[in-house]
Amino acid sequence: MGRSDHDEVRSLLGRPPAGSFEVVVRAADGRPVVIRNAPLLHDGTPMPTRYWLVGATERRAVGRLESSGGVRAAEEAVDAGALSDAHRRYRIERDAALPPGHRGPRPQGGVGGARQGVKCLHAHYAWHLAGGEDPVGAWVADRLGDLPAEREGGADR
Repeated sequence: MGRSDHDEVRSLLGRPPAGSFEVVVRAADGRPVVIRNAPLLHDGTPMPTRYWLVGATERRAVGRLESSGGVRAAEEAVDAGALSDAHRRYRIERDAALPPGHRGPRPQGGVGGARQGVKCLHAHYAWHLAGGEDPVGAWVADRLGDLPAEREGGADR
């Protein structure tokens, strides 16, 4: 029997996940590439990052792009209004997943917890792969040649 998603993600993160998640994008071989996190960790701490890039190949590729000035290049290339709108949509989706009546601390910011601009190409690319309308994620995908991955349910990007 194969490893569970929890075990796979634990291995990819190098630690146990601190909150609930579901795998929403897989590689052709079935390995997790993107997870969708609950907006609160198990201990109630807010989790701003709804979509997390966990695939090792994908993380390395985005890391190379970031280390070569990709964050600044993406901010310069993407329309600021479109980016602001993406942060708003991301925040709305994440906050809608909070438990009904939640009165404790809430996650802040948009993609990757950023209030504006680009903080992390990994978070933008993860949301893009999961089907989110993210202009920075699309910019990353163009640079990477869209590494092969499938959204859950068998749908292609």
